[in-house]
Amino acid sequence: MLKKYFLLVILLICASTHSFAQLISDNQNIYDLGSSVNLSSPYHTTLSFFYNLEEGHYKPENAAKTLDLSDIENQNGQRLAVKLKQIFEGKGILIRINDIPNEQNYFDSTATSEEKIYYFDKKKLPGIFLQKTGNSWKYSAFSVSQIDELHTETYPYGTAKLLNVLPKIGNQEYLGLHLWQLVGLFILLLLIFLSHWIFTLVVDRLLLYIFKRYGYEKVGEDYILPVARVVSFYLIVVLLSLFIRVLQLPIEIWAWIVIVLRTLKPFLVTIIFYKLADVVAAYFTKLATKTESTLDDQLVPLLRKTLKAFVIIVGTLFILRDGLNLDIIPFLTGLSIGGVAIALAAQDTIKNFFGSVMIFIDKPFQVGDWITSGDIDGTVEEVGFRSTRIRTFRNSLMYVPNGKIADAILDNHGLRQYRRFYTTLTITYDTPPPLIDEFVIGLREIVLAHPHTRKDMYHVYFNNLSSFSQDIMFYIFFEVPTWGDELKCRHEILIQIVKLANSLGVRFAFPTQTLHMESFPEKKSLVPDYNPDQEFYHNKLGAFMQQELKKKED
Repeated sequence: MLKKYFLLVILLICASTHSFAQLISDNQNIYDLGSSVNLSSPYHTTLSFFYNLEEGHYKPENAAKTLDLSDIENQNGQRLAVKLKQIFEGKGILIRINDIPNEQNYFDSTATSEEKIYYFDKKKLPGIFLQKTGNSWKYSAFSVSQIDELHTETYPYGTAKLLNVLPKIGNQEYLGLHLWQLVGLFILLLLIFLSHWIFTLVVDRLLLYIFKRYGYEKVGEDYILPVARVVSFYLIVVLLSLFIRVLQLPIEIWAWIVIVLRTLKPFLVTIIFYKLADVVAAYFTKLATKTESTLDDQLVPLLRKTLKAFVIIVGTLFILRDGLNLDIIPFLTGLSIGGVAIALAAQDTIKNFFGSVMIFIDKPFQVGDWITSGDIDGTVEEVGFRSTRIRTFRNSLMYVPNGKIADAILDNHGLRQYRRFYTTLTITYDTPPPLIDEFVIGLREIVLAHPHTRKDMYHVYFNNLSSFSQDIMFYIFFEVPTWGDELKCRHEILIQIVKLANSLGVRFAFPTQTLHMESFPEKKSLVPDYNPDQEFYHNKLGAFMQQELKKKED
């Protein structure tokens, strides 16, 4: 940081020239006035004023003759003339003498008044102008009455006193600058370094200590400290703006410095508010973590982006208006007209934007929910301003416009309290009814014994005779949050069903054609021998359930 400031000083010194005149001209013979004062035109009046206030031919009594002192009582015209020149220099206004009209009867066609008036800069100095009185062009009586007030405005907080103190140090020239200017630069830089060091010490040590003491060390380091450091640079720019104008640098250099400093102020303010958007977003992030909805977590990044975009737009307007001194009214007018055209051309984009707003308001789904609608089938990962990102079960990403989602009929599987599982268990036709009954009872016990099944709502019945099997309806619900948990529960249930079937001797059927050879020699019949006693199968079921429950207890 120190190297940057030293580099700035070197550049200022090297860029400085021997000329300390306010006037800028392509004509090297403009100073041939013929007389000390010429008030015949705006050109000659301006030339007479600045010429008699330059170092080589300093005659403030002649410069005072260019002021209309008719309404001023007991005032020192010389003092006012010097102050007026300091106002021009302090505001960084270059007087290009070749651009000033050299007409005795000059009339400003853009002026609303019929009076013959010439303005130097209507934006920076609207109260300072030349006015023809009789045959002479002079600084108007109104302009003269504004000098003291404008001087205090240009050199606030007592800095005007330095205008008389510093030149007493010495007028010797070194590297194009007077000794007192070099001393002033040194003092100014020292002041800047000192203030920056003190502010940094306060911020880095004291502020972080306070945040650390109350348990917000991370907040202080990540959010508050970056803002405070930009504030430090802003204060440096303010100090430069206040004190560097006292040095009365060459106007060719100072005019550009004024523009830079004036632009840096809104620029740094924009950066401050830009970083404060992160602080606001962090606060809302903390609030979002306290809610059950995951959609709030997606709203915070959008809020951060919106705030930053707003800050950039507003900051840019202030930089153009206050920094570069540009008229932003035509810009805003053109922007509004262009906005209408853009709105017509970007109807889909606007529709998608308002679709995102409706999603955040209605909350039809949250991040992590499984949704289906037509071709849309997957898990919601992110909700943006224009589109919603959905992860399909093929692990691909689907970007769906928010306008389409807002108008679509959605099936939100993620909001299910229970997840349905329905299947048909097909058993062979040779299975006797007592065995079917016991098998169904065993299926119901499996449902009741599982920790993640709905106990008040399930259906397990022998309900159909198909062409190749006896069908048992198995209709249950899982109380699990995700599809992965559902698959795990399905696995556990199906394993228990297979174990139960094997224990009871139940065979699952599948489409086949069977040829039964009842009297095939030396071959056992394909039809098993079933015990007609239901008590036999009931005891088998009891043994199976006791064995499975013992496994779970262990």
